[in-house]
Amino acid sequence: MPTMWLTDNQKIGVIFCSAGGIFLCGGVVMFFDRSMLAMGNILFLIGLTLIIGVEKTFAFFSRRQKLKGTAAFVFGILLILFRWPLTGFLIELYGLFILFGDFLTTIGQFAGNIPVVGPYIQRTLEILAGGRSNAELPV
Repeated sequence: MPTMWLTDNQKIGVIFCSAGGIFLCGGVVMFFDRSMLAMGNILFLIGLTLIIGVEKTFAFFSRRQKLKGTAAFVFGILLILFRWPLTGFLIELYGLFILFGDFLTTIGQFAGNIPVVGPYIQRTLEILAGGRSNAELPV
């Protein structure tokens, strides 16, 4: 049986991140339910820490070019906890976009392989990331 490239802690971290995403989506669907959004944030942070480790997580969030995103993310979480879920969620999304915006082109390249809608998703993510692509969309 082939071995996986993820350790057991990383597999658990993926589960925590996935559950965090589900709770965040559920919190949005439930009209910005404060407790579901808070639980999603907690699960996401625990999962991220389990996937890349405590030191790398701290280093990622404390990088000089990521401090603006980290501040927005933390401020958004605090606003959610202080009963401003819609405003907090929007500020948190801005922080996540700043923190993880570098990965949008990678996600776009992966999504480009999806039949029919893939090229459109790829182009949209490249535009959001600020990159330019010479490839034209099929008509």
